[in-house]
Amino acid sequence: MDQQGREGGCQCGNVRYEIGGEPMLAAICHCSMCRRANAAPVVAWAMYAQEQVRFTRAQPQEYASSAEARRGFCPHCGTQISFTADFLPGLIDITIGSLDQPEALKPTLHYWHSKHLGWVEFADGLPRHPELPPFE
Repeated sequence: MDQQGREGGCQCGNVRYEIGGEPMLAAICHCSMCRRANAAPVVAWAMYAQEQVRFTRAQPQEYASSAEARRGFCPHCGTQISFTADFLPGLIDITIGSLDQPEALKPTLHYWHSKHLGWVEFADGLPRHPELPPFE
């Protein structure tokens, strides 16, 4: 990977990926679907154009979490890696926690904050959007 590239993968190493360039968005999602899919109170995502992401070992297996959305995960260890949706054509979200160096990619906002758990509060001062942020 080049200097601006990132790498990551699942817990067991079966699914690995490389990403070229910077994300369009890095954010913390509070929606109930992400909470359930990751068994976590929030999920940090980085959004890229699909052509920026290349899976270098096994492809993630996909689960249709709704009629319009698919979540990619490792079929061996279950780690969630990606999210794609019909309403985000040509884009792919990658879980920041699956990056080899997740501390290097800091989220810049919260979305679906209208669904946040009352006991989960971040003192980060980042903007909060009740649903998806505006894509301009």
